[in-house]
Amino acid sequence: MKQPKHFLQFTDLSAAEYQHIFERAQVLKRRQVSGELYRPLVGRVMTMIFEKNSTRTRVSFEAGMSQLGGHAMFLDGKSSQIGRGEPVEDTARVLSRMADIIMIRTFEQNMVERLAAFSRVPVINGLTNEYHPCQILADILTYIEHRGSIAGKTVAWIGDGNNMARTWLQAAKLLGFKLKVATPVGYELQVLDGQHYDSDCFEAFHNPASAVAGADLVTTDVFTSMGFEGEAEARRDAFEGYMVSADLMKLAKPDALFMHCLPAHRGEEVAAEVIDGPQSVVWDEAENRMHAQKALIEYLMLGRVHD
Repeated sequence: MKQPKHFLQFTDLSAAEYQHIFERAQVLKRRQVSGELYRPLVGRVMTMIFEKNSTRTRVSFEAGMSQLGGHAMFLDGKSSQIGRGEPVEDTARVLSRMADIIMIRTFEQNMVERLAAFSRVPVINGLTNEYHPCQILADILTYIEHRGSIAGKTVAWIGDGNNMARTWLQAAKLLGFKLKVATPVGYELQVLDGQHYDSDCFEAFHNPASAVAGADLVTTDVFTSMGFEGEAEARRDAFEGYMVSADLMKLAKPDALFMHCLPAHRGEEVAAEVIDGPQSVVWDEAENRMHAQKALIEYLMLGRVHD
């Protein structure tokens, strides 16, 4: 049996494959906006496993799969054996005999890797504590729509060295742009899996102004990610001064964009005048989760399509 292609972290695909996916995402978006039906996945099923709650991930995958003519099935720990201790390997063996593709949003990256190892069908990482590749796929698509190629550009990440920052770092090396990260002491970006990045694509700071200076894109996330709620008070203190304000945005290039993966806490990680201001593209970014993931699903299931 041919091994399926998975999307477990951003490094799973090549720059050429991303170029195809970004091009297809724009084609699929134009078709959807114009009302054109495109249903290559009639009769196909996606199983969506959620061990972490979600709004954008669930809606974007479910709506996208429906627009492609298929069906998306929701599973969580309360309504399935996943929450009752069934080994993920057994879950993979069963689901991949009934579904054509699987998306999982969970805590540990190891869970995604184990699921994929025993699956007959493609597995997509909808988010883990370590990586969030679908979000970065949508973010880069959004940048391309507004400013063209991201190659050679500078992205500033302000806040926690979390799964988003780690995935941005993978994308920077692969797609040829620079990532400048500003985090408080103790919250620095930790590179995993023996991956190494040099100064050509990465710089780390503790001063947000240094990271934002000259950036083409400024992006952030909540200071307390899901699963770290117990640290909320300590994190509020540690991240004092890391809010993306209008004054901070002025240090970036005049045409710099602002992004946030949402949900956002105005007045904490970002000022209301920034996220609701003219440089913000967060609503396009949120919508593009659906379009980028449709192109990804098409590619994983059907290969390169050129119609």
